[in-house]
Amino acid sequence: MSFHHRTVLLHETVEAVRPRDGGKYVDCTLGGAGHTTLLLEQSAPTGRVLAMDQDETAILHAAEALSSHMHRLVLVRSNFREIRRICAEQGFEEVDGVVFDLGVSSPQFDEASRGFSYKHDAPLDMRMDRSAPRTAADLVNDLSEEELADILFRYGEERFSRRIVSAIARERQRGRIETTGQLAEIVVSAIPAAARRTGPHPARRTFQALRIAVNDELGALQTGLQEAFEVLAPGGRMAVITFHSLEDRIVKHTFQSFAEGCICPPDFPVCRCGRVPRGTVVTRKPIVPSAQEVQENPRSRSAKLRVVEKR
Repeated sequence: MSFHHRTVLLHETVEAVRPRDGGKYVDCTLGGAGHTTLLLEQSAPTGRVLAMDQDETAILHAAEALSSHMHRLVLVRSNFREIRRICAEQGFEEVDGVVFDLGVSSPQFDEASRGFSYKHDAPLDMRMDRSAPRTAADLVNDLSEEELADILFRYGEERFSRRIVSAIARERQRGRIETTGQLAEIVVSAIPAAARRTGPHPARRTFQALRIAVNDELGALQTGLQEAFEVLAPGGRMAVITFHSLEDRIVKHTFQSFAEGCICPPDFPVCRCGRVPRGTVVTRKPIVPSAQEVQENPRSRSAKLRVVEKR
């Protein structure tokens, strides 16, 4: 089974959760199993790891690649927004570390049939969980122009969102838009020539926005961060790698909320809210890849790692 994926910020992330013999750790985004493998190695001989992914290919690959570790490894196919329920079911109620590596893994991008990439002509799918009911084609063809433009602007920060959606609307009057190639051509035609001359591929933001919407990535992230913090033992740490500003903003603000104490107005003589900090932000500024890592793996260039510790 082919599943080649270069894990970003591998050692920095695993070191952040301080794996040890006998500890319990959760990898919320198994992917190519890079973080899971290193967590198993550094928590040997008795540490346990629970790894989850909503992509069945990732689960099958890890079961094969890590077959010699299955006495210490639990693999679950699920979205990480279910982390608290899964941990309870698997005996991981209080864990020492949780890792998130957000975004789409390289194999998903590179496998044309998954429909994530504008570089290959394939069915317009983009589902990380291929049992999910809605594809990117469903959004592109069935949503109103206003709903679609909102997705492109909010999740892709696409300044030409309305122009792109107008072009999509004209095209879908002639028939359904079913492939990544069709959509990429429509997007390119809608963006002014001057804006196409510099920067990344003109369709990148549109494809990113649709992927986020199809998989409810930001909603899952907000839920998953809260649920993951609940399963941490006191002194346990959560490390999260993000790849774009929307994700990073959610992680930053959520971590700050864990660390926030009293929120009473400053003129109150005595605290009435009773709020005390539940966590400590370990990374005041995010950890980013080294210049060498970016050179070796250009997909790592936008990665940011943030860490919080439960009090």
